[in-house]
Amino acid sequence: MAVHFYNQDSDYLPKGRVKIGKWVRETIHNEGYKAGEICYIFCSSANHIEMNRQYVGHDYYTDVITFDYSDLDGRGVVSGDIFIDHETVADNARQLGTDPAEEQLRVIIHGVLHLCGYKDKSDQEAAQMRQKEDFYLARYPKE
Repeated sequence: MAVHFYNQDSDYLPKGRVKIGKWVRETIHNEGYKAGEICYIFCSSANHIEMNRQYVGHDYYTDVITFDYSDLDGRGVVSGDIFIDHETVADNARQLGTDPAEEQLRVIIHGVLHLCGYKDKSDQEAAQMRQKEDFYLARYPKE
């Protein structure tokens, strides 16, 4: 199926979307699933925090919210909407001293890993998620 990129209340879209889409589909396949419809929606911090308040119950900024429509147990299809606050991602990159483009890729793959069933609530889950992010970031095509 397809990986789509949209923006909402923002002009931002990542560069290399075709390459990113292929990488996301390969990640899903490598995790043992089939790619359904995956929509990445890049939005402003103001829009994202409102979604955090309304749907997640958080009254603070985050970089990603994943709405999971996957059928992992039935058809093994990964689908969902992944909202990314590109402003918070850029702020996080500055605070962490990382490359903003790499931080954006980390958040992109983080969202799809949630769709593949990975969680990050406990310390152990967060460590496993970080390990998976690092694994797939190392496989992002450099060219």
